[in-house]
Amino acid sequence: MKINVGARSKGRSYLDGQCLIAMPGMRDERFRRTVVYLCAHSDEGAMGLVINRSAPDMKLSELLLQLGIVDHADAIRLRPADQTVQVLKGGPVETGRGFVLHSSDYFVDASTLPIDDGICLTHTIDVLKAIAQGAGPRHAFLALGYAGWGAGQLETEIQANGWLHCDADSGLLFDLALDTKYNRALSKLGVDPARLSSTAGHG
Repeated sequence: MKINVGARSKGRSYLDGQCLIAMPGMRDERFRRTVVYLCAHSDEGAMGLVINRSAPDMKLSELLLQLGIVDHADAIRLRPADQTVQVLKGGPVETGRGFVLHSSDYFVDASTLPIDDGICLTHTIDVLKAIAQGAGPRHAFLALGYAGWGAGQLETEIQANGWLHCDADSGLLFDLALDTKYNRALSKLGVDPARLSSTAGHG
């Protein structure tokens, strides 16, 4: 699904800015126990970022060095930022492409997509340069790849009991405790993960 920075002028979908929570019966291993933040949802399809899976052996400073945004000296200086700006596996589509989800204190016209109150998405290299220069957003993570659905596909999966959805918040999106995000997302719905696992698939 193509991301249209001007899409907000056409109005929001009810799932924009929501978190999808994979049900225990999810058969697709790529999404088992994932939480996906929906950045865009329309009649044409949906696009989101997985927020609870890290990209193994990938640090922000190393990535900025590989992209030629910083040199070796600056990469060393940026190592503390590795602890606050995580690199995540955003999904199985276009895994070589990066998306930065961030707080709204950073904004570039024609490059930044406002998603929800205080949450934006930027998919140009400018935001990485700003982070390297200490002028980036207060909260951010870099996602490699994204999750995408064609027209009507996500709605069908939700109706088939593949996903729950809940409101997102800054803590759930940006804190560093990836291992607890799945259970915390369920708790926002008042769902006990243990009970959900034991009853999933039974009507």
